[in-house]
Amino acid sequence: MNPISQQIKQLAAQYHADLVQMRRHLHQYPELSFEEAETAAFVARQLSEWGISFQKDVAGHGIVALIEGRNPEKGVVALRGDMDALPIQETNEVPYCSQRPGVMHACGHDVHTTCLLGAARIPARAARSVERYGQTAVPAR
Repeated sequence: MNPISQQIKQLAAQYHADLVQMRRHLHQYPELSFEEAETAAFVARQLSEWGISFQKDVAGHGIVALIEGRNPEKGVVALRGDMDALPIQETNEVPYCSQRPGVMHACGHDVHTTCLLGAARIPARAARSVERYGQTAVPAR
């Protein structure tokens, strides 16, 4: 296995518990489309903590993050996900079920958001050590 693959695998294992906790938080506090202010603020806090530059309030509550490697002119990888939930009452009996009556992440957008956070955190940490790495843009809406 090449060094970058090893580093990505190690970081994914290291961040796994944090990402599970983030997904459960997002699942508990779903917001309908065009009302994702708290979700966007949560994402922005995570990106800020990790030192990832971003632009917020894109087309409403959207966020675009940019992670530059050592050679940003070599290319761009764009990732996109959704943050909104659906107007459905959650009936699951799990500790992290929706705390908002009539709104839940039945669509998996809590997972989209969490995966994008993980996909931002890992290359942000690894990017500067990879010669051929360009840019990763991580928009969410």
